[in-house]
Amino acid sequence: MTRRIGFTGDVMLGRLVDDRQRERSVDAVWGTVLERLRGLDALVINLECVLSTRGREWRRTHRPFHFRADPDWAIPALERAGVDVCALANNHVLDYEAVALRDTLEGLDEAGIARTGAGETIDESLEPAVVTVDGGARGGTGDELELAVVAFTDNTPEYAADEESPGTAWIDIDTDDAEAKRRVREALSRARESDPDLLVASLHWGPNMVTEPPESFREFGRWLIEDGVDVVHGHSAHVFQGIEVHDGRPIMYDTGDFVDDYAVDDELRNDRGFLFELDVTADGVPTELRLRPTEIDGCAVHEAGPAAAEWARDRMRELSAPLGTEFERDGEALVLSLES
Repeated sequence: MTRRIGFTGDVMLGRLVDDRQRERSVDAVWGTVLERLRGLDALVINLECVLSTRGREWRRTHRPFHFRADPDWAIPALERAGVDVCALANNHVLDYEAVALRDTLEGLDEAGIARTGAGETIDESLEPAVVTVDGGARGGTGDELELAVVAFTDNTPEYAADEESPGTAWIDIDTDDAEAKRRVREALSRARESDPDLLVASLHWGPNMVTEPPESFREFGRWLIEDGVDVVHGHSAHVFQGIEVHDGRPIMYDTGDFVDDYAVDDELRNDRGFLFELDVTADGVPTELRLRPTEIDGCAVHEAGPAAAEWARDRMRELSAPLGTEFERDGEALVLSLES
């Protein structure tokens, strides 16, 4: 039985999103995509905020933006969408200092939502998120699939965890950096202890509003696949980037933004993106990646309208062609076959 695993870019539930959610239903943030999210067999997101009402804004270094959401609505909203894994290796998990990060970790743990990429120490940050995926869209009776996710970031080194301090699993994205490769391999080794059928590396890498990955990221993504990773789940740029297939495995260099309150660039259209749906066989072989166009409006995510969907499809084709990737069209979605 095939499993369908969903991936999103940044999910930022703070600021205006948080304000709006205090006046509307818990699941309103998911707009018109809620049922599609709930129909997935598993869902992996990058959580781009802390879930807490405590703490003070980070002031030890200059940080222009600070993101947090009230866990009283945010955690139920994640549950309603069926989020299984939150990648936390990003540049906002210490926006309200360690107390808010601890609230986030504890809240996700209490809700049974797996998390990876940040923790009380670097040792905890390197621990994988491991979940068992049942077939049949969450209520199925098919064979189970073990999913393991590790997460890293090259953003905001001052948020890096160490042996005694909380923070992120920070690395320098460079295949020539022996320490970065050692740290990644340590996390992958821990993930393999669960004997996963599908191994995902979730990377919050690179600067904002950049439409193409640098060659160093391409080298790093291919190295991850060659080292046994099945899916590279990139994010950070706030705009989606092209997709490359290496040894039959997808490298999503940047999955863009899924929901937030950000100002919209009229040219780069950071309000437009995709829900990325990966079909995987029962023994963990990716067979197809389906891209469903989305757009952000009113601090919520929606299925994209015809014009926005066409723009996103054309843009993804344009960005992916230099990476050797071509898509088929199925309704509003783009489809990438991963079978040779």
